[in-house]
Amino acid sequence: MAISEAEIAQVRSATDIVALITEYVALKKSGRRWQGLCPFHAEKSPSFSVNAEEGRYYCFGCRVSGDQITFVREMQHLDFVDAVRLLADRAGIELHEDDASGAARKERQEFLAAMERAVTWYHERLLNSPDARPARDYLRSRGIAGEVARQFRLGWAPDEWDALTTSLKLSEPVLEGTGLGFVNKRGRRQDSLRARLIFPIFDSAGRAIAVGGRVLPGVAPTPDGFRPAKYKNSPETPIYSKRRTLYGLNWAKDDIIKSGEIIVCEGYTDVIACFQAGLARAVATCGTALGEDHFRIMRNFAQRIVLAYDADAAGQSAAASVYQWERQHEVDVFVAKLPRGSDPAELAQRDPSALASAIGSAVPFLQFRLDRVLGAANLATAEGRARGAEEALRVLAEHPSDLVRDQYLLQVADALRLDLAALRPRVAELTRNPPTSRTMTPRAVTPRSTAPLPRPGLEALRLTVHFPHDVGDRFIAEYFVNEVQREIFRGLTGGRGVSEVVDQLRRQGDEDAADVLSELAVDALDRDYTLDDVTAVVAQLLRSAVAEQLRGIERELRAGALTPGVAMATITDVKERLAQLDSPQASAAEADLRAWLLERAAT
Repeated sequence: MAISEAEIAQVRSATDIVALITEYVALKKSGRRWQGLCPFHAEKSPSFSVNAEEGRYYCFGCRVSGDQITFVREMQHLDFVDAVRLLADRAGIELHEDDASGAARKERQEFLAAMERAVTWYHERLLNSPDARPARDYLRSRGIAGEVARQFRLGWAPDEWDALTTSLKLSEPVLEGTGLGFVNKRGRRQDSLRARLIFPIFDSAGRAIAVGGRVLPGVAPTPDGFRPAKYKNSPETPIYSKRRTLYGLNWAKDDIIKSGEIIVCEGYTDVIACFQAGLARAVATCGTALGEDHFRIMRNFAQRIVLAYDADAAGQSAAASVYQWERQHEVDVFVAKLPRGSDPAELAQRDPSALASAIGSAVPFLQFRLDRVLGAANLATAEGRARGAEEALRVLAEHPSDLVRDQYLLQVADALRLDLAALRPRVAELTRNPPTSRTMTPRAVTPRSTAPLPRPGLEALRLTVHFPHDVGDRFIAEYFVNEVQREIFRGLTGGRGVSEVVDQLRRQGDEDAADVLSELAVDALDRDYTLDDVTAVVAQLLRSAVAEQLRGIERELRAGALTPGVAMATITDVKERLAQLDSPQASAAEADLRAWLLERAAT
């Protein structure tokens, strides 16, 4: 659904951002803004600031920023449309959805309701049905007692063709739209899962969206030799996307945020085992490899990502992709050193403290891969050490950072008793010409600007945000020599609110400008500004802008585009006007310089 800009603005205007945020954290009034502890990162001193008039927040610690919609999205992990709908319902605003969007939304709600009923039905069957006894016995053998089964709402699909379909009276469109069933060749409705232990899958908000089914151990093949797959999961549906779903995130997110760490496992029972071992921050992919969308989701919760796979699976992860995601999403990927042949579920049942220790002592992804290579190297012969070095250098060459590679290169030299000077040229060669069968080229990441912005421009923008009526038209875009500040000013003087300008800047790809404006919107004003202060800021801006234009005239003179006489006359006249900015003729000088800058901009 596409929500109109007018209705989005109406929702923002109707939502008191201070009242909204105080449902999650305490805020105190401090001058023209509100302050409190940031809900997005752990801190002891308040660095989270809210501008009630503009409906903006900004944290000077972790640098998150946004408006009412952004806050709801981050706190409840919703997409944009659902966040707008939530705030609209809260404010009593009716959004005008077109018929197609309204029908799609109604269908989605119907699918979610059916999935919730199915999860409850499966769960009750596991707890109470005599035919589920083998499933209950299996769970107990894995150390999963009734309390844990209830926490994760585990279920049982009986060995019947249409038990779920018949009990819940699910229609054909709902069966197929949820993946819970289908119409067989005889035209009859049939359940998708039979004789399987059920693991319900929830989205991050706790809504049931899919199910995974596991056959019990020891199931004999059918007379024709067919042996069912160990796991069978729901297919992709309108309410379920495997690549955008992490099993257990709905339960784990609080501990993830608290600890700053997310543990990624391979299976459902691994996640449950981590919870039982006191590691309530584990998730798992749902029958797919760890991918780009998973990292995009995880970075919203934690920076440290620990892979709790068995050693072989962790070692087979696509290295180039992991390094790319580390850079792109600003996360750190670690690997837990589990005993070879063990998974978290087995280790947690045998020795929970060993699992916690493996997670706590996880090593960076590159270190893990390098340790495996060095551990397998034959150090007894020169040839063995050379082969080990070649394999280790191939691993190092896949990492995109020169500094990181060089630090690990010291380890390789020490472990293999080789000369560091001999290894550096080889790793450099492998980096320039990587073996195509071993690596991928990481996608380029555009660096963020780190240069400090001119102070006069920041002061002018701060005044424009907080005192637009007092400032009036004293500033023009041509006064700003910095492009980022100039773009912000143009947005602010276009008749839109700060949040709308931030949205527009981000749509244009001006992330730097959007971030600067987000901070300015809540920046503290340590005193009241007067008209004299505004005049002083104008004078500073004019001096910078005029100096920039004078340098341009000098370049034109050197290029022969201006005659010396004209150029010198212009420079002399402009400098005289600049000198008058501190005199009683300041107003006239400002007007003349303003006109001159506009004329220069027009040509």
